[in-house]
Amino acid sequence: MDSNALTTTEAISNLKKRIESVKLPENLVKNLEELFAQLSINSRNEESFWQNYQSVSKYISYLINIPWFAQTKDILDIQFAKEKLNTEHYGLDSVKDRLLEYISVLALQKNRNPDQAIKAPVLLFVGLVGTGKTTMAKSIANVLGRQLIRIPFGGLGDPLYLRGQSRIYPESEPGQIIKGLISAKSNNPVILLDEIDRVADNALNTIMGVLVELLDPEQNNHFVDHYVDYPVDLSQAIFCATCNNTSRIATAVMDRLEVIQMPSYSDEEKVVIGRDYILPKAIKETGLKPEELHISANVWEQIVRPLGFDAGVRTLQRNIEGLCRKVAKMIFEGKTKQVIIDESNVKFFLPQW
Repeated sequence: MDSNALTTTEAISNLKKRIESVKLPENLVKNLEELFAQLSINSRNEESFWQNYQSVSKYISYLINIPWFAQTKDILDIQFAKEKLNTEHYGLDSVKDRLLEYISVLALQKNRNPDQAIKAPVLLFVGLVGTGKTTMAKSIANVLGRQLIRIPFGGLGDPLYLRGQSRIYPESEPGQIIKGLISAKSNNPVILLDEIDRVADNALNTIMGVLVELLDPEQNNHFVDHYVDYPVDLSQAIFCATCNNTSRIATAVMDRLEVIQMPSYSDEEKVVIGRDYILPKAIKETGLKPEELHISANVWEQIVRPLGFDAGVRTLQRNIEGLCRKVAKMIFEGKTKQVIIDESNVKFFLPQW
């Protein structure tokens, strides 16, 4: 309904009904009563009222969608976690063991002390590009059955991006933390702070200050977004972070992190990852059938290392995906029904630099 077709009294009543339709923190509801009182006073000037009404309506839309009390239930099955981690990642046994330890502790605490507040470790995955830092963080969400919020820090130059802007400013909105919670629809997601070492130089100190608050269990149970202007409990969320190196991360932030080194992959490991993990997925995503593409064992070294050493598997993934696309094109055009890649033709299927 067009707001201008309503009387000011009806408009305020509709806002109150929206508030009553959800469960909100008691003190927040009291704050909103004051907001409605101010809106009623403004109703004497209709033009001013409708301007304020739009602002308040937008604010309430965010408030009622914040998952103040909603949570997902954890999957605390160690065997399921092992299988999931092994399916999604080859090797990295020490990293997997640390995640399985945490799941075990979480399960014991919930079974034996269900009322005890659980303080999750904040894991910082450190390693070169393509070594699986981001995907390992995603796996934590997968094995626990939690939602994942990914917040990229690369080039981030404004702390307001994280904690929002006050409602006194036009076009203000909540920060990415609150928006992430709204998207996840639960207050216990896995929150991935990606590439925290790549923050813009001019904002490094202020953003590190926000991270100290986010990652400190003594503070993040009352995180205040400038737009929401009311404490939000983040203590049930699991925070993970990634970086290439720790030299630009403040000491106060490092004190709150448990560093997990992500090792570089050997060529032998990459062959297994390419053959058993990346290739089957790429075949499926390009619409091929497994029998339509065969890669000879003696050409995997060229696929793995076409230009020299690479610590991660991103280049390998791009090479395999490109290879599958070329094969898909050949089969779609009717040039062949099966492609066998061997030493005689492997260069044709790899990128030409």
